[in-house]
Amino acid sequence: MRYEKIIKKALITEKADRLREMNCYQFEVNKRANKHQIKAAVEKLFNVEVIDVKVANFRGKPRRLGRSEGYTSGYKKASVTIKPGQKIEIIEGV
Repeated sequence: MRYEKIIKKALITEKADRLREMNCYQFEVNKRANKHQIKAAVEKLFNVEVIDVKVANFRGKPRRLGRSEGYTSGYKKASVTIKPGQKIEIIEGV
C-alpha cells in the first residue's frame, strides 16, 4: 500500500490540539493499515521519528433522513507520538 493512501487526513479537534503539545498527532487512516504501515508512512511523509502508534476503530453512527435510515461511514484513527523536539509543520500551520 502506498504511503499517500495510508494517511487520509489529519484530525483537527480540541483534544488533538491538547495532545499536539505532547508531540502526539492524530490522523484518520485507511481501515486496512496496521501500526507498522502507519509508522512507516508518517516517517516517510513528514520526515520525523515515530516513537509510538496507537489505533482505534470507530463504527458509523445511525442517521435518519425522513423514512430512510442508514449509518455514517466508520473510520480508523491513529494517534502517533513523535520524538520530542520534532513537529509536523503541515498540521501546526507554520
